[in-house]
Amino acid sequence: MRSTAPAVPTPLPAIEVAPTPRRGLPTSVIVADGPVYGPGRDRLDDTALAAFEPTGKTGEVRRIGRDWIVGVGEGTVKDWRSAGAALVRSADEHEVGRHQVLLPEDVTAEQAGAFALGLALGGYKFKVTGDTPAARTKSVLLVTSAPVADAVAESVTLAAATALTRDLANTPSNVKDPAWLAGTAARIVESVAGLTAEVRDEAWLAEQGFGGVLAVGGGSSRPPRFLELTWRPRGSSKAPHIVFVGKGITFDTGGISIKPADGMHLMRTDMAGGAAVIAALTAVAALKLPVRVTGLVPCAENHVSGAAYRPGDVVRHYGGKTTEVGNTDAEGRMVLADAMTWAVRKHSPDVLVDVATLTGAMKISLGLRTGGLFATSDSLAAQLITAGEQVGEAHWRMPLLADHADSVRSEIADVKQAPGGPGAIAAALFLREFSGDLPWAHLDIAGPARSETTYDEVVPGATGFAARTLVRFAQNYR
Repeated sequence: MRSTAPAVPTPLPAIEVAPTPRRGLPTSVIVADGPVYGPGRDRLDDTALAAFEPTGKTGEVRRIGRDWIVGVGEGTVKDWRSAGAALVRSADEHEVGRHQVLLPEDVTAEQAGAFALGLALGGYKFKVTGDTPAARTKSVLLVTSAPVADAVAESVTLAAATALTRDLANTPSNVKDPAWLAGTAARIVESVAGLTAEVRDEAWLAEQGFGGVLAVGGGSSRPPRFLELTWRPRGSSKAPHIVFVGKGITFDTGGISIKPADGMHLMRTDMAGGAAVIAALTAVAALKLPVRVTGLVPCAENHVSGAAYRPGDVVRHYGGKTTEVGNTDAEGRMVLADAMTWAVRKHSPDVLVDVATLTGAMKISLGLRTGGLFATSDSLAAQLITAGEQVGEAHWRMPLLADHADSVRSEIADVKQAPGGPGAIAAALFLREFSGDLPWAHLDIAGPARSETTYDEVVPGATGFAARTLVRFAQNYR
């Protein structure tokens, strides 16, 4: 019998902007390095402040009587995002359900948006429990006459996409099988105007020849699915068309090339790339972006059984290209290959971007807070890096090394799935074989998709990384 999980999506604090404060609400005062106080200094008790000696450093939060102070340091966008997250965590700890923040009148839209993002995400919690959920912040009023309302509203939408990505990735895999992931996404998009979902089952996958998805999912009693999300705003027939493809492996044992027991429980987040694509499409539609966007998520569970695919197998993908299997734990690239070929042949988009928790090698190369980015053009790489910078997600471009390009050639098939050599680069070179002649980028988010610690707006568990980057990339794309 399946266990239950928290409702998806997780409710976030309501964040609004108003020109005047409301009576009776606990109030937070902004303090920059110095300390330099924003509006509301007169509300604070001098004796309490003298005993505390605030510095205004980023994330410094202290309760002063009924009110609060929150430090924004030097006032960078990152400082404001971190400050918002620190404030909401303190408010949650003290069970302050509703409060307001007096923003400086010279606050920029970018700073206010970052602060709102931190407030929305910093207190995120996902827990399967029979207990009554802990008290949390219900709403925050940002008090300022500065023109920041649009930026705040956009940040709230981006935060909701990040939180939905976290929800989907955090859901335990006894609940989250391929049918649940695809079906939950389809249910969610029903309430998003203009966004449609189509879920294809294993019979359709077999009929179409999605050999990579069927091979990976063949070892599980829970069959694979293929999710397609479509955003086509009115009047967009001649607008650019972007396709996002996300890895949707709902649990990864490694298959016959089985993983070590240590850490395997974290493989519930191995579909974080697919979750980012699902969430990004909901945000693209909510923001009514004037571009065409398609999201493709091949969903499968990589399990061990007598029906599991084997090292040495040759798999025929959608479109006919064949792959020699070297390692069944390199399953993500197998399902992405089918979906990318579907994107190329059925959609002929202007640009193709895939996102996946693909290789442990990328975690070793770039650590746990930066995603690896591979691209077939300098322009596309720059656009994605810029999009990430604008929303607080770091990507580092990696090379598609020409001297390793031939390593993916197979003697008994068209390509080799796990050729050895530099792991993340080899995986990207394999995927490039399925990108057609399209401008293509691959985001390997194995490191930053999950966190064991709290930092900035991130909490332990799935981080929601890449969803905001995809949305901003679509916003900026021309």
